[in-house]
Amino acid sequence: MSEERSHEFTQGLYGWITHTDLSSTDAAATRDWCAEVLGWIFQPPFPTPSGDYHLFAYSNAGGGGIRQTAPDEAPGSIPTVHVEDARAAYDAALAAGAESVRPLTKIMDGVCTALVRAPGGVLIGFSGPTR
Repeated sequence: MSEERSHEFTQGLYGWITHTDLSSTDAAATRDWCAEVLGWIFQPPFPTPSGDYHLFAYSNAGGGGIRQTAPDEAPGSIPTVHVEDARAAYDAALAAGAESVRPLTKIMDGVCTALVRAPGGVLIGFSGPTR
């Protein structure tokens, strides 16, 4: 029986980058290096259709995950901003000229994410509940 994951958002962190998504050609090696060199604490891997997602924390207010790069993707990182309402933030970003990369997606109870390409080409993620 699988455990249902959920998350409670910290209101004082709205607008902060609280999650960084790292894509790697060798996610396990990157995880091991970050644990050894940076002291990041990892949870057990979170299985996804594209491979294990390695969640980490470097403080009580921030962390992220390491995943395998997609076939058409170069290794890199994407900052994710903690927002009060993921749908409202996503809609506002599009209205202000961003391009949708990944529409609003439920990750677990209480957590939805979206990804946009801001003017100038920068990828920015949003994470929060929807109202």
